[in-house]
Amino acid sequence: MGIADYKIALAPAKLITVGLGSCIGTIIYNEQAGIGGLSHIMLPDSHPFAKKQALNTAKFADLALPEMVDKLKQKAPRARFKAKIVGGANMFGFNALSKTGNIGQRNIEAVEEMLKELGIPLIASHVGGNSGRTMIVDLKNFETMVRIVHHDAVYI
Repeated sequence: MGIADYKIALAPAKLITVGLGSCIGTIIYNEQAGIGGLSHIMLPDSHPFAKKQALNTAKFADLALPEMVDKLKQKAPRARFKAKIVGGANMFGFNALSKTGNIGQRNIEAVEEMLKELGIPLIASHVGGNSGRTMIVDLKNFETMVRIVHHDAVYI
């Protein structure tokens, strides 16, 4: 799955996204229904871009997550969902006090806040640092492998 995109699938599929630097990969899932949705969010907030036509909703935490959850609920209306997040690295060495701030940290905060608003518990995360990541979610067992540049893979 690419940047600024999301996909919904059923077990036994695997959902994969690569290139998670400051971006956030968010898996929202329900084991009993065997369903999950994975998003690759680039930016925390769509409001600065609201005047642009043809806005890619999958790019922004405030738009992508509610949209993906709506689609998950269409397929599993009674399901109670959980979430895991990966990414949010400080890839460019920006100081948190700079005008733009640390986009990775801002993405983490925006995704966590949106999950809270949607009533979806965040049960695991692998965020921050300064290394890129790949996220692989096996919908058979909802095991999430995180491959980290120059480090061993971890499971969350």
